Amino acid sequence: MAHTDHQTARRDLRREIAGTIGLLTDEHDFRAMRRYRTFTFDDHTTYLQQVEKVLRTRASQGSHTTVALFDPEEYAEFCAECGLDPDQPFSRTRFTAELAATGPSIPYEGQPLTDLVPALVDEAVRQATWAYATGLLGRLGPCPTCGEDIGRAAFDRACGLVVRILDTAPPGDRHLVCSVSGTPEALVSVLHADEDTDGSVHLDEAEALEFTTVLAVGLATRSPGGLVMRTSAPDTPDRIYGWRLRGDGLEPLTAGEVFDAYCTDIETGDLIPPESGVDYRVAPDLGEEDMPAEHRH
Repeated sequence: MAHTDHQTARRDLRREIAGTIGLLTDEHDFRAMRRYRTFTFDDHTTYLQQVEKVLRTRASQGSHTTVALFDPEEYAEFCAECGLDPDQPFSRTRFTAELAATGPSIPYEGQPLTDLVPALVDEAVRQATWAYATGLLGRLGPCPTCGEDIGRAAFDRACGLVVRILDTAPPGDRHLVCSVSGTPEALVSVLHADEDTDGSVHLDEAEALEFTTVLAVGLATRSPGGLVMRTSAPDTPDRIYGWRLRGDGLEPLTAGEVFDAYCTDIETGDLIPPESGVDYRVAPDLGEEDMPAEHRH
C-alpha cells in the first residue's frame, strides 16, 4: 500500500512540474541542427509530428508545457559563452531552460502544431520589434532645445494618442495596426482591444506596450507611417478608420483614403476587391486642438 502511495505521489508531482520544449519551426533551422551528431532527426516533418505527440502525451497526463522558439545561431552563441559542448543533449536542455525565461514562448493548450507554429513565430517577431523599437527610442537622447528626453516624450505622447483613439471609437472590439516605414527597419505592431457587454475594454499589457512603443518611434523620428483601426460589433457592419503619421501627430484619413489603403496590395500595388459589409469612415476627432504644445519635438 505504501508503495502504491509513493507511485501516486510521484505521478501527482510530475503533473506539477512545468516543462519547456524548444521548437525548430522551419526547415532552415532544422537543417542547421542536423550538423550535431546527437540531434538524431533526419526529417523536419517527422520531427514536428514527434514533438506534437510529446505535447499531447504531456497534456493527457495533466502536465503544463511551454513551447519556445529554438534558434540554432543563438544556441551556438549560448554554448560558446557558457563553455558548453553544443553536441550534447544536456546543452540543448540548458539553452531551452534559458529560453523559458527570456525567449519567445507560448503555452501549449492542445492546439495543433499548424496553429502553434505561426503563433510562436508571431510572438518572436513581436518581441524582436519591441526590443528594436525600445533601443531606438533610448538612443535618441535629449532634445537640443529643451533638454527633454525625446524618446520618453514621444512614448508619453503615443500613450495619450492610443487612449484617445480607444476612447473615441464606437462600441465593439477594436483591432489596431500601426506601421512605421522610415526607420532602418520597417516596424509593424498590432493591438487588440476587446469590449465586454458592460462596455469595459480589455488589453494585453505586453501587446499594448509594444504597440505604443512602435507608434512612439514613428512620432519621435517623424517617419512616414500610419495607423488603422477596425471596430466590430454585433449586428452592425465593421467600421475602418485610419490616420497617417504626420510630424509628431496623427492626421485623419478620409473615407476614400482608407478605402484605397485597404484595397491595395502593399507588396504589388495591385487592387484588392473591397470586403462586403464594411464601412470605411473618416477617423474620429482625437481632440488634438486641445492638447498643449509642450513636449512636442
